[in-house]
Amino acid sequence: MSFEFDAERYQRASAHQQEWGGRLIAELNLQGDERILDVGSGDGSLTRQLAAAVPRGSVLGLDASAQMIEAARRLKGPNLSFVRMDILDADFRETFDVVFSSATLHWVHDHGRLLEVLHRALSPGGVIRLNFAGDGNCSNLIAVLRALMGEQPYRAAFDGFVWPWHTPGVESYELVVRESPFSDARVWGEVADRHFPSVEAMVGWIDQPSLVPFRQHLDAATGDRFRADVIARMTRRTCEADGRCFETFRRINVLARK
Repeated sequence: MSFEFDAERYQRASAHQQEWGGRLIAELNLQGDERILDVGSGDGSLTRQLAAAVPRGSVLGLDASAQMIEAARRLKGPNLSFVRMDILDADFRETFDVVFSSATLHWVHDHGRLLEVLHRALSPGGVIRLNFAGDGNCSNLIAVLRALMGEQPYRAAFDGFVWPWHTPGVESYELVVRESPFSDARVWGEVADRHFPSVEAMVGWIDQPSLVPFRQHLDAATGDRFRADVIARMTRRTCEADGRCFETFRRINVLARK
């Protein structure tokens, strides 16, 4: 499955994704000449940071969303390029020293195949550094979405809907990694719960990217009504006396070497 996102609105609502990604880049301890693949590069903000860290190397940003790639290509430079592609369709072979992905791979359901693709893309001795949503992520939003999807007037509209996110627990993901081609790997969880500073900030995040798969499944009028109901319930459920709104964010981290 692939979805189209509004790059400008996503950029305004992605403060926590930028924060997580910046930490991951700092952890890489890059030497400056690495060849890097950024999987799920989005609007290119983090990909540009990677390129700045490897002036003698190169970075390729990959994303399945045409609108995201169009926005990211405005940032292209001598060692930075972007391509629209589903990572599961990629056939890179010993092309990269580092595969990086932040806040993206919960959109991919088949992680067994994913890890095979990433292993094949790495040169011997190369590393992957991944961070994506795990079990317990966005528990408030998911509770609201699942409740509304089972109610009228939405129940029939969501017949055949495929849940967009794969959010495994640490132990189950360790089993997936253990069965992958990677022999040197570490998997760990992370609690990254946060408060949105206002209802407006939370709504921005709900709109982009969270509601995109659901609205794509609905006609325009039903989508508008569904959005309004989600926002109303999330406001009641998560907003506190000081105006901030709480949500759970739980991450899976992976560091593995070929």
